[in-house]
Amino acid sequence: MRTSLRTTALGIAGLTLAGGAIAAPALAADHAPTALAAPVAAASSVDAGKLTPHGVQGEQSRIDLSGEQTDNVKGIIAATKKAGMDERAAVVAIATALQESKLENLGHLGDRNDHDSQGLFQQRPSSGWGTVEQITDVEYSTTAFLNALKAVDGWQDMPLTEAAQTVQVSAYPDHYAQWETQAAELVAQHWNS
Repeated sequence: MRTSLRTTALGIAGLTLAGGAIAAPALAADHAPTALAAPVAAASSVDAGKLTPHGVQGEQSRIDLSGEQTDNVKGIIAATKKAGMDERAAVVAIATALQESKLENLGHLGDRNDHDSQGLFQQRPSSGWGTVEQITDVEYSTTAFLNALKAVDGWQDMPLTEAAQTVQVSAYPDHYAQWETQAAELVAQHWNS
């Protein structure tokens, strides 16, 4: 059943696997994990249990954010709200963008680029995610990610890394989990701002 769900999500997202290449791979930057963080403190009307309903898996990583990265967090949250999705969807999206780009809206990275992956979610124009201009637009790329996530039956009941991997089809499927605490904290901090 999971295979058919994955196929459906991939079809809707316009992803293809050709010649053994991964359609939407993650940036493979290694980051030293930090110890498990304390539980997320909820903002005034954000339910902390909704942010991490399955708890966090494994050791957690954390990065300091620049103003541009924080603006990208706010853009992801705004697009999530506009798509009619909840705080958990924003956590999944932000954790995914943390893994894929460290919340930097990346253009083509030359030899360091994995195929033609670009933007916050490292989406590929050649795999049907949109044009370069579209996938480097925060609202567009987030909406594309969320539309693919919506197509995953039961994503709300999956651990974050499984939901993200079903959409992203990364060569590093377990790496999304390390960002769940920071993503949840960012949603708690910015959901109502």
